[in-house]
Amino acid sequence: MKRAAHQIVKRPLLTEKGTKLRETGGHAPGTVAEEDVEPKVFFEVASDANKIEIKQAIEALFNVKVADVHTQIVRGKEKRIGRFLGRRPNWKKAIVTLHKGNKIDFFEGV
Repeated sequence: MKRAAHQIVKRPLLTEKGTKLRETGGHAPGTVAEEDVEPKVFFEVASDANKIEIKQAIEALFNVKVADVHTQIVRGKEKRIGRFLGRRPNWKKAIVTLHKGNKIDFFEGV
């Protein structure tokens, strides 16, 4: 059964590393022309989603062309509150590479 795109893509990850990869595509600044950059965007996705589902969901939600998808499992940290020990859940991160000329703006006009 096919899931809705918003069930696969949970939220964008807005970090310093993600912002740098979105602007440079992983290349050193100034080495590649701005129109030749393939931007990379980070998302938190459903832990049981595969790369094909993630690609289709991103293309449907943001109306862009996806070139590549890399995924990784982020292990949850152990946290202590007083003498009690707990653990945060594991989650999946997707690094989505867009085709040249495509981009996703999360905060337009800010």
